[in-house]
Amino acid sequence: MDSPYRRELQVAITAAQTAAHISRQVLSAFRRPGGDGDGDGDGDAATTSAGPLDLVKDDLSPVTVADFAIQAFLVRTLGGAFPSDGFVGEESSSELRTNPGLTSRVLAVLAQCAGAGAGGETPFRDAQDIYDTIDRCVAPQKHSDTNNRTWVFDPIDGTKTFLRGEQYAINIALLEGGRQVLSVVACPLLSPDATAPVNDGHVDPTGRGCILYAVRGHGAFVRPLPGSHDEVQARRLPRHADSVLSPADLHAVTCWARLDSGVDMVHKAVAEQLKVPFPGSDLLGWVLRWVVLAMGAANMTVWVYKRRDRFAKIWDHAGAMLLFEEVGGKITDVHGKDIDLTAGRTLKTNFGFVAAPQSLHHLVLDALHNELKAQGKHELLR
Repeated sequence: MDSPYRRELQVAITAAQTAAHISRQVLSAFRRPGGDGDGDGDGDAATTSAGPLDLVKDDLSPVTVADFAIQAFLVRTLGGAFPSDGFVGEESSSELRTNPGLTSRVLAVLAQCAGAGAGGETPFRDAQDIYDTIDRCVAPQKHSDTNNRTWVFDPIDGTKTFLRGEQYAINIALLEGGRQVLSVVACPLLSPDATAPVNDGHVDPTGRGCILYAVRGHGAFVRPLPGSHDEVQARRLPRHADSVLSPADLHAVTCWARLDSGVDMVHKAVAEQLKVPFPGSDLLGWVLRWVVLAMGAANMTVWVYKRRDRFAKIWDHAGAMLLFEEVGGKITDVHGKDIDLTAGRTLKTNFGFVAAPQSLHHLVLDALHNELKAQGKHELLR
């Protein structure tokens, strides 16, 4: 791809490949017998070398060695290449600082996977170096400044499915002035040739996995995960959403089997009103849902949170949304407002999501409003 972001793209793709390697190594250790995964042993991750599951975050999702190791690695790598840029990531070091055993495992996996020297030393000096690097992602960022460049990371999107050896993603986005300009998403278990329906348990039988990437105005692409950026042939994704002119051609992606934060029956009712097969592709992680929309395995999703005080996190959507926009998709919130990525870590100026082909977005939005009113959920439209 020829674009003004060629260097950023090369660095981010190479970083995503190493991040995927880290995730696979941690997952392999977790799933070994005795690793507190699905193996035969009865080991405890708190005492098993490189076991990923050690803590529970405030939102009750598991925190893993891979989350911390990948975020530290991405900040160190992209910060080294682009030292003036800012960073936003899901993790902070507060959990690590209270758990020396977890910190040791993060250091160990980085030494193993992320450029250790010949003597096996870690690429990070010590625990404090890890903490400081991770916490570059929690410093206040002015995303709306015109000249501000901010990298946004989700080191493991879909932690619960990751721990089961199912679909997960590593999300890397570059924002300029709060505007998505670059996306790189690594999907270590997703086939680059995946077709609908795509569910969490559908793992690439070849073991390759894939990377999707996009630069604003230059299209979206998919390629196998292994191989250098210059050597591997990428496939440009067609602007399939531009050709969808009838509701009969809509295909959904949602989170149905493990739904906890959304208004489940509204999502189903919208699909029924539009005569769209439901649930279609069914995925826990938001980044994977944007990926499936970009790949053409779906072209529509709606999401309404159960409460007005529940908002999306920037790392679940920034960059990954650009993939769908680059194939002709339109994305707004439940009120039809554009998604505001300048609001900070939480997208508090938006509520929920409606994504569809440009020509049909208004029909999907109208169907959603009709269903919310019909089910007496007027408070969610305020």
